[in-house]
Amino acid sequence: MSHARLRTLAGYMRPHWRKVLMGILSLFVVNALGVYIPLLIRDALDELQATFSFDRVIFYSVWIIGLASAMWLVRMSSRIALFGVGRQVEFDLKQKIFSHLLTLEPSYFAVNTPGDLISRATSDVDNIRRLLGFAVLSLANMVFAYSLTLPAMLGIDVRLTFAALAVYPCILILVQSFSRRLRNQQLQVQQETANLSDLIQEDMSGMALIKIYAQEENERRAFGGLNQKLLSANLRLSKTQNTLFPLLRGLASLSQLAILMLGTGMIANNTLSVGDFVALLLFAERLVFPTALLGFTITAYQRGEVSIDRLEAILSTEPKIKDEADKIHLQRSEVRGWLCAQNLTYVYPGADVPALENIRFSIEPGETVAIVGPIGSGKSTLANALPRLLDIAPGQLFLDGQDITKIRLKDLRSAIAYVPQESFLFSTTIKNNIRYGDPIAELPEVEQSAKQAQIHAEILNFPQQYKTIVGERGITLSGGQRQRTALARALLVDAPVLILDDSLSSVDNQTATEILRNLSEGTRRKTVLFISHQMSAAASADRILVLDQGRIVQTGTHAELVNQPGLYQSLWEKHKLEQVTEPG
Repeated sequence: MSHARLRTLAGYMRPHWRKVLMGILSLFVVNALGVYIPLLIRDALDELQATFSFDRVIFYSVWIIGLASAMWLVRMSSRIALFGVGRQVEFDLKQKIFSHLLTLEPSYFAVNTPGDLISRATSDVDNIRRLLGFAVLSLANMVFAYSLTLPAMLGIDVRLTFAALAVYPCILILVQSFSRRLRNQQLQVQQETANLSDLIQEDMSGMALIKIYAQEENERRAFGGLNQKLLSANLRLSKTQNTLFPLLRGLASLSQLAILMLGTGMIANNTLSVGDFVALLLFAERLVFPTALLGFTITAYQRGEVSIDRLEAILSTEPKIKDEADKIHLQRSEVRGWLCAQNLTYVYPGADVPALENIRFSIEPGETVAIVGPIGSGKSTLANALPRLLDIAPGQLFLDGQDITKIRLKDLRSAIAYVPQESFLFSTTIKNNIRYGDPIAELPEVEQSAKQAQIHAEILNFPQQYKTIVGERGITLSGGQRQRTALARALLVDAPVLILDDSLSSVDNQTATEILRNLSEGTRRKTVLFISHQMSAAASADRILVLDQGRIVQTGTHAELVNQPGLYQSLWEKHKLEQVTEPG
């Protein structure tokens, strides 16, 4: 494992260093007792061989049993401490990853699939937990076992010790030869796991579409293909592991065989006592277990290496949209809602043509402005730019005269209520969905917002009314109901600026017009940007901006624009024609 990864691991463990230290010190005590007990057995055998005494047998038996019991208790405490650290680091990492993901812009999640991110936050974190629990314990145990046992063995007989250790260079060579293969195979397993998670997540979200187009068999085959790839990757990894680990155990056991072959002859020649012979056998046996575990430890390290890289790829991603050091604080109660754009230009990463180009406008506080234009003209890009969901350059968009890239993100977004095209609802009650932006809002406030969004009457017809549970993404509601519930959610927070990005597309023209009219009335009017293809509703706005290919090509009221030759007149005539030809 590289120094960078070791530093990363040390950083994970640093908050819990006391428990780590306690666990490692406990392992040292365990290994010290593990060395002392064979020496005690040696002394007992040599003493009893010279002069047998039943009292001395009892003394040594009680003493050895007492030390072995103490060693067992200390070993348990070391495992509890180190495995507990692994669990705590697992908790910390999940918290850290989720918190970091919340700071990243929406474009990050368009590139990185949910299945892959979920796989990293679960299976990869689990691999690091094993690394910091089992692997650290095994590694520390191996270091102490060798550093304490070898001097004791050398003190008994140098020649037998070297004979027992002659096989260990072969073990190191074997481990080195398998190391790279294990790492690559582990990486393949984790990538295939992420691919399978992606498919499951997509299919669960799109189950209705799968059934509508009767694509169950195709999805079953796609899942089978990915599952087969995961199985093959796991089998390759298992084959490598099941080749390496028995070889390690077998080679480690050869050290005991060497002692047996040479030690018996030395006993016969009276150059080695029976006690020393038994002690050497016990010492060699003590080294077999940590050496045999070396294979499992290596696998944990290989998994940990891959997982650290995959997690750090998330954690090292810097948010492109974040607060500046000289950020400006805005109180929502003081925001008037004056919006201004000066030569606003935005190009999506990798695109050649700007989505927005030299956009200029000024929207007065309380004004309702409709933005219309053909598909792909830049309407949604403009809607996403205002609350800084896109990384726009400074000096182009302003709220109440302040550059939005300088305003603290929390303040900016609390001043702007945004209802996007896709009305996302959570799998909870309608009440909780509406008060998502203000979780402590009471039912009367929720109902008032629902009335403004023209959804209150329909909610009352549901069996559980506002306690009705909506399915994932609001699947149990119709498209229009989802959109109006999302609108009620935006209205509840009572932000000075409201952006509706084609968020009433599933609502009939009459209802959409009535909702827009209600938003434009009252003593405390909001600044409303209504992006829509519904020309009848747009016509009721105070002013209309017409976008085409990322530019504002026309601006004015409906009465002014409908009599001007141009794109708006064309869109209005098309709308009137559709109304005439609409069935029923």
